[in-house]
Amino acid sequence: MGSPDSSSFASGTFPHKNPTLPFWRTQLHELDDHRSTEELPESCDILIIGGGYAGIAAAYHLLCGHESSNNPRPSIVLAEARQACSGATGRNGGHLRPAVYPRIPSYTKQFGLEAAVEVADFEFDHVPAIAALVEKEKIDCDFTLTKSFDIYTDKVQAETAKKYYDEFKAAGIAKSTMDDLIWTDAEHAEEVSGVKGCIGCFSFTAAHLWPYKLMLHLLQRAGSNGLILQTNTPVTSISPSTFGLGRCTATTSRGPITATKVIFATNAYTAGLLPEYATKIVPSKGICCRIVTPPSTTHPPLTNTYVLRLPKGGFDYLVPRKDGSIIVGGARTTFFNDHRNWYNNTDDSTLIASAASYFDNYMQTYFHGWEDSGARVDQTWTGILGYTSDELPSVGEVPGRDGCFIAAGFEGHGMPVIWLVMKGIAEMVAMGKRFEEVRIPRIYKTTRERLESEVDLLAPKKKV
Repeated sequence: MGSPDSSSFASGTFPHKNPTLPFWRTQLHELDDHRSTEELPESCDILIIGGGYAGIAAAYHLLCGHESSNNPRPSIVLAEARQACSGATGRNGGHLRPAVYPRIPSYTKQFGLEAAVEVADFEFDHVPAIAALVEKEKIDCDFTLTKSFDIYTDKVQAETAKKYYDEFKAAGIAKSTMDDLIWTDAEHAEEVSGVKGCIGCFSFTAAHLWPYKLMLHLLQRAGSNGLILQTNTPVTSISPSTFGLGRCTATTSRGPITATKVIFATNAYTAGLLPEYATKIVPSKGICCRIVTPPSTTHPPLTNTYVLRLPKGGFDYLVPRKDGSIIVGGARTTFFNDHRNWYNNTDDSTLIASAASYFDNYMQTYFHGWEDSGARVDQTWTGILGYTSDELPSVGEVPGRDGCFIAAGFEGHGMPVIWLVMKGIAEMVAMGKRFEEVRIPRIYKTTRERLESEVDLLAPKKKV
């Protein structure tokens, strides 16, 4: 189906019409621009807003999770403003990396040990869960089980990380996560990791994949079980239905649709439909690239993924692909200190000017043996992440809105979180379970207290 005209896109917290092209969207699926019906249905049982990881996972869990059941399937419509998987999921690094261990100390202090371990175990279980899913569904998405390095270049950061690791491991806390972590100290860190200036590193089990291909396969499976997909159908507002009975009416570029239940899988764009989240989930612009090397050059092979914790708050991620290319993202030191570059920014149609050349000579700068590799940037793109004021996702039933559910604010870390979150949301929606009855970390629960909290770790600090 054709793309919507510019009038279909509202201003403010909504997707831009012509985003930059990410590598993951260079091989498009037949459902990329698809509409299951020529006209938008007038009503449905469940409306899913957002066609990225969260929305597609919700549809799959609702329609494919209990295929042996004799219960009638609900009618489900998935409305996506642009193309399928054209937002953050189609623009990330392809990293499935359960790296919660640096946050366990702060989670323990703020929420208690049990809650912190709950998050660690939840993320840890995503790698085998996605591996099993790929095997079960026979999904061609370049899924690769590997190790990931967490690189420290600052002595204080490295010593602090090692200290907490030793303490938690000795106490048997978050055992699955801690037992999988391997620490390498300064004496061998550069040799083991291959990264210049590394003074300590962790390695642990992770995976990488082609996120677009995974999502579109799941979308196709859900479609075969009755999902009504409506791409290029931005939802611009939502309100209680005039028909009553607890139903909601969504206004779209193609007319209204009424639903009994609504799932907001809107991540960075949530505030455009739920204004109570305006300062709680903020669209935040990030940048990523693909690096290639000439076939005639030689360099050490890369078989692991990386996060590089660099001086001055630098934080980059790197994922080597089977075709020899490398996905690299981050570049925070070039733009993050100036909120105007990224904060409350939905424009993924342009690059971040101050970061545009950051990845030039990246491999030559940071990796041993790559000095003469000829590695160069082949493609650069931007994406919009959903950052939150309290650094936690917002998941569950929307306070004060019966029948409305949210899963958003994943802080650029949705890959090892969303799959099982949406399994829980699907159980809440389809079975009427309470949040506490499904397996979602308790600290993710969206509550009125969180919405009313004055805590804001994200907004620019006001000058005194």
